[in-house]
Amino acid sequence: MDLKIADRRALVLGGNRGMGLAIAKALAAEGVAVTIAARDEEALAHAAKEIGAADTITVDLSNTTALAAFAAKVGDIDILVNNTGGPPYGSAIGRDPLDWQESFQSMCLSVIRLTDLFLPAMRAKGWGRVVTVVSTGAIQPIPVLGISNTLRAGLIAWSKSLAPEVAKDGVTVNILMPGRVATDRVALTDDATAARENIPVETVRQRSFVQIPMGRYAEPEEVAAAAAFLCSGVASYVTGSVLRVDGGYVRHV
Repeated sequence: MDLKIADRRALVLGGNRGMGLAIAKALAAEGVAVTIAARDEEALAHAAKEIGAADTITVDLSNTTALAAFAAKVGDIDILVNNTGGPPYGSAIGRDPLDWQESFQSMCLSVIRLTDLFLPAMRAKGWGRVVTVVSTGAIQPIPVLGISNTLRAGLIAWSKSLAPEVAKDGVTVNILMPGRVATDRVALTDDATAARENIPVETVRQRSFVQIPMGRYAEPEEVAAAAAFLCSGVASYVTGSVLRVDGGYVRHV
């Protein structure tokens, strides 16, 4: 299926590993000119080789005052994939206020600010795609991810609020909600759960598999395929939506 995005320009945040890297690969395979951004310059270089053809640029999303200069360096884009890292592990109670503030800065304010910076060019062209990656924890909270659950839920509300404001300009704004994916981040989450409950990590994994109707974690490429669709030309009437890729984990309608 031709996704009709050949020769478009995309920026993938966190494109150096895991789901971000898989999304960048999927877009590049469709003929998109991809730029990947993250803090680790060396990891970006390795990722670019994996993708085959990608520009790289370093960014510290926690430094929101520097994002205007970053966006200017990237230039106009057609597709923005907001894929950020997660905050420190822990419950929602008794957290240091600084943890909340710093996590909001890097996970939410950075996404909102960058989207604001890239939207004018998209609107002027009459075509654009904004896809923000969250997690099922935003609607079915994960015990060791209190801050993440809270902030990602806020990003869903922001995305839903933004979508109708730019719909007539040909810009779609959607949320991609992966469930448990076989990435380093999920491995660390399983480790944190095992440590908190003082049980083997394999017990945590098997317990997760039981909760997922498909009985396994997703592969990053499965999430990337859904992301590529949301970024595509054929998804031009999909906006303000939350697309779950969770193997049936979330049970409510």
